[in-house]
Amino acid sequence: MKTKRLLCAVLLAVTSATSCGAPAQGGQPAITLGFSAWPGWFPWQVAQEKGLFAKNGIKVDLKYYDNYTDSLTALVNGDIDANSQTLNDTLSSVTDGSRQTIVLINDNSTGNDQIIARPGIRSLADLKGKTVAAENGTVDHYLLTLALKRVHLSLKDIKFQPMATDAAATAFEEGKVDAVGVFAPFTTEALKRRGSRALATSKDFPGAIPDHLVVSGAFLNKRPSAVQALVKTWFDTLAWIAANKPEAVRIMAKRAGVSESDYATYQAGTTIFSQQDNLREFQLIDSPGHVTYQAASISAFLLQSGLIQIKPSLDQVFDPRFVNALPH
Repeated sequence: MKTKRLLCAVLLAVTSATSCGAPAQGGQPAITLGFSAWPGWFPWQVAQEKGLFAKNGIKVDLKYYDNYTDSLTALVNGDIDANSQTLNDTLSSVTDGSRQTIVLINDNSTGNDQIIARPGIRSLADLKGKTVAAENGTVDHYLLTLALKRVHLSLKDIKFQPMATDAAATAFEEGKVDAVGVFAPFTTEALKRRGSRALATSKDFPGAIPDHLVVSGAFLNKRPSAVQALVKTWFDTLAWIAANKPEAVRIMAKRAGVSESDYATYQAGTTIFSQQDNLREFQLIDSPGHVTYQAASISAFLLQSGLIQIKPSLDQVFDPRFVNALPH
């Protein structure tokens, strides 16, 4: 464990916005940070509206993407400096040659990713021969394969219909497919179909769907102090939310486009990671439920699905120094 003195020295070396008293980042260009519809990422909206980025000496151009896939493309193309994305998508991008690094674990999905079926389909086994929609290569595609495997089925046993998550939720609600794999808040839309129910959720597969703050290699190399300030802002935001929950829920529900009561139902389904959770996960322990174990499992899924052609290297995917540098 680092001593407080060493921690402060590290912070002064890599960040301009921490409790050790480093100067603010005057004159630096705004950081472009992408996020999209997921409960574990809506706290970024709180950070923006409550001025928490500025308190840590950074300017942030927060970009909300209605289509999550567009945010992935933006990071790959260098249109944004950082993005909120899943481990699946980060591994896919890294395998394709994009330089991306995970610097923060936002959360684990613990129920907010769901396989939802129409009335008459009572179990996962009943999905055999049915039409099931999900976005190809995403975490809900992955969740679908995990769920089917539990009842000795595979994607070959269903009629898999790849489509964007928002379109999949709409298609299911309109009765065009038998089942769907979606994440919150699109679960709310899908469950509007009368008599529909979740057959499986991410709660059934602990640790399978982690979500992260991911930065480009160029941004990481050029502005490590800005990366540090982003990480610190995340934990400052969590503290603000804990102290001001009603207002925070109003902000996040508005961004999600759902009622505050609907948003409240998402809270148990997304387990937000504290700094201590991050410290534990970044130890890179290869055990079930742990992020590196899941990385290996997800890599196997991506290979078997033909979504990647080679196994991704994890050598530079995880960078714990920014979480480690904060006082703890």
